Amino acid sequence: MENSLTQGNIAKSLLHFTVPLILSGMFQQVFNWVDAFIVGNAEGELALAGIGATTSIYNLFVTVMIGFTSGISVLTAQAFGMGEKERIQHILSAFSILLGGVFCVAAFFGISFAREILMILDTPAGILGIAKAYMQLLLTGIPFLAIYNSYSAVLRGIGDSKAPFLSVLVCSAANVVLDILFVIILQLGAAGAGAATTLSQIAMTLFVVLYTVRKYPPLRFRLDRRAIDRTVIRQGLRFSVPPAVQAGTTSVGNIMLQRFMNGFGEQVVAAITTAYRVDSVIILPIINFGSGIATIVAQNIGAGKPVRAKKVLRTGIIMIAFISVGLTGLVIAAGETIIRMFGLTPEPVKIGGAFFSTIAYFYIVYGFAMAMRGYLEGAGDLLFSGASGITALIVRIASSYLFVSYFDNMVIAYAEAFSWMVLLMLYLIRFLVRQKNS
Repeated sequence: MENSLTQGNIAKSLLHFTVPLILSGMFQQVFNWVDAFIVGNAEGELALAGIGATTSIYNLFVTVMIGFTSGISVLTAQAFGMGEKERIQHILSAFSILLGGVFCVAAFFGISFAREILMILDTPAGILGIAKAYMQLLLTGIPFLAIYNSYSAVLRGIGDSKAPFLSVLVCSAANVVLDILFVIILQLGAAGAGAATTLSQIAMTLFVVLYTVRKYPPLRFRLDRRAIDRTVIRQGLRFSVPPAVQAGTTSVGNIMLQRFMNGFGEQVVAAITTAYRVDSVIILPIINFGSGIATIVAQNIGAGKPVRAKKVLRTGIIMIAFISVGLTGLVIAAGETIIRMFGLTPEPVKIGGAFFSTIAYFYIVYGFAMAMRGYLEGAGDLLFSGASGITALIVRIASSYLFVSYFDNMVIAYAEAFSWMVLLMLYLIRFLVRQKNS
């Protein structure tokens, strides 16, 4: 397992590690893009709004999972930097079992109460049935996605970011083929898109497990008494619970904001959820550079190289600044055109374009915040990072309700931008305090 990120040119290491992460993230988002694109064009605006109405619920499961496994990745990276390779196998087996089981139970309850959950969110009656069928099928794949993210987190921790990219690439291709088959040929509508995504995610999980077994024999899964190491679980929970709580709280907040947004009507739901779907892909380079900083900082902290860890942050900030400015220009120039591709009518396209014109100017703020977050999490300061994320969410929700009379449906964009500024301020203060005390 020779994937050390504790030596050599820092910018080159960041690019080498992060580019596959960006590509895998983009292809993973293709799941929802393809679903929305094909359903929107084949079935119409109501079907697209039905898919969009499930976004906040599905993201609750996914973001908690990713938040938890981000902690596993940091723990793995520090263990790798220390040369404790046997512990890495215990991390992988313990958390694959734990997360797979937890999300099996969570998916069962989500599927069982899908209609009730959507009604609580004030989902418009015209899209309730579509949203229910789509969400139930998506949640069927959640346990497999939990196992995939456990393996992916450990592989990132040891410096291998290519495996997640390869598995997502295979999966994205399968998703496109199955979407065409189920939605266009068999005319199964949004439910067909949900089934295509779930089957593709199962294929992705199988791929990453087989890849790991083949390339890293020491990481082979062993179902015995040692598979669940209590010491490893305690360490993993210390690293993983704070980001998971932050992610879960953020998702609950997004559900509240989804309900808030539903009050603007079906056209706004279709417009803003589509814009967020595009935005989630646009900002992936920023998010993944932050993850890259976290992993490289963690490996260097584990290897006893704190000075190099700080150099990683400085280099990362410069690189993220260039990326953020480039993404701002891209979105301002082409945002409305991209939204139009999803089959929306002119009014929702105009609303989505206005959303982009507002939020894009704040990408650089978000980029700096993600760089600072990456450093703090790589250094093990996950509790503060989680608390800061929750604080920013509270600010976002409060701003949405307080300023709606000033900004109408664009308040969603302004509230998010303001929360990014608060997040950056909190991370900067924490970093300066750590520097003063070190």
